[in-house]
Amino acid sequence: MENDETAAFSSITLPGPLLLLGAGRMGMAMLKGWLKAGLPPRHIMVREPAPSAELLEIAKEKGIILDPADDAIGQTAVLVAAVKPQVMDEALSDLAPVLPQPAPMVLSIAAGRTIASFKRHLGADTPVVRAMPNTPAAIGRGISAFIASPEVSEEQKALARALLSALGEVVEVSDEAQMDAVTAVSGSGPAYVFLLTECMQQAAERLGLPADIAARLARATVSGAGALMDKVSDDPAALRAAVTSPGGTTAAALSILMQADENLCTLMEKAITAAERRSRELSGG
Repeated sequence: MENDETAAFSSITLPGPLLLLGAGRMGMAMLKGWLKAGLPPRHIMVREPAPSAELLEIAKEKGIILDPADDAIGQTAVLVAAVKPQVMDEALSDLAPVLPQPAPMVLSIAAGRTIASFKRHLGADTPVVRAMPNTPAAIGRGISAFIASPEVSEEQKALARALLSALGEVVEVSDEAQMDAVTAVSGSGPAYVFLLTECMQQAAERLGLPADIAARLARATVSGAGALMDKVSDDPAALRAAVTSPGGTTAAALSILMQADENLCTLMEKAITAAERRSRELSGG
């Protein structure tokens, strides 16, 4: 693998080899998204101590380098850190001695890992992009928020945005402290939607619907409503109002969910605030 090789990806030039550190669910989603978007496999290296059968098959078919040698790692131009947060320190300690100096741009998708935590391992001048994707990224329908350290150039920021676009939408925040709120809203958010679906299914079963029909109705309703929101410009409040006839069945249900004291919005705010607080605790904030 040569240092001067470049690859066009979403109109962005990759300035040399990319090393994907960790190929779990989210790392694999990124890898498959990059390949689908046309990033040449010869520019990709993967370091994963327990490669899945899927990764082994893709690497063999595409010619991706698995467990690259130290001299190949020494040519890394972009490091995508996707190992679990709890093993990140160990992974970076092993990697740091063989990475090039100055350190390459780091794109991290590890929850709770601050920009400062990467600089402690790789050097104070390391350009670091901290991102938070969510699980719909597995089907290319996620959303990632990111914050870039001051050392990240505009070209590097554009590259990070392009690499994250393999997972879905991308937004930039202006303050690293906001990443805790991002984690609470979108990072943890799919679980809230899954719980809503569970609750709808359970209620349908208690009202006498067979379990299989209750499950289909709940899943299709939630996923369909999400797809509708994605396709129209109306805000959620307008969409809700459009299906709520005065005195009708929807209004009867919403009178419970929107009651004055412990309504759904209040509960959701409490839940997201708790998640944001825990994110700050985990990241040392």
